[in-house]
Amino acid sequence: MNKKSIEILVGLFVALGALALVFLALKAANLGSFASGGDTYRLQARFDNIGGLKVRAPVRSAGVNVGRVTSIVLDPKTYQGVVTLDLNRGVEFPKDSSAKILTAGLLGDQYIGIEPGADEKNLAAGDVIRQTQSAVVLENLIGQFLFNKAAEAGDGEKK
Repeated sequence: MNKKSIEILVGLFVALGALALVFLALKAANLGSFASGGDTYRLQARFDNIGGLKVRAPVRSAGVNVGRVTSIVLDPKTYQGVVTLDLNRGVEFPKDSSAKILTAGLLGDQYIGIEPGADEKNLAAGDVIRQTQSAVVLENLIGQFLFNKAAEAGDGEKK
């Protein structure tokens, strides 16, 4: 092989390596698809506390990805987090379904879990999921636990 063909092979190898790094970066950033994800419809849900939920977080039902979070904004009147969801068109949920902010594992990323209700009518594009449960903030749980233990210790000294 002459010098020019070796340089071309090295160049191709470097280009493939760069493409592999871009692919891994997109997968790690949860941006694996360049398309909008196909045919979707948009819903909203309001939460008192969204915790660490991020845009592009998955929306799951029964552990299956059914959509993505597209935006998170603060309602200036109610001071609630308004989360906009894009759900796959083939998946429909009853009007009385509920949405929860859940955590994957003990300290994993947060996602929205939808539990279907029993209503005969389904949610349509632009509807708001009325029944929501905010994120569980680990710091608040630890603070409540410590406060309760301190209160119990204080009650024990009075007796």
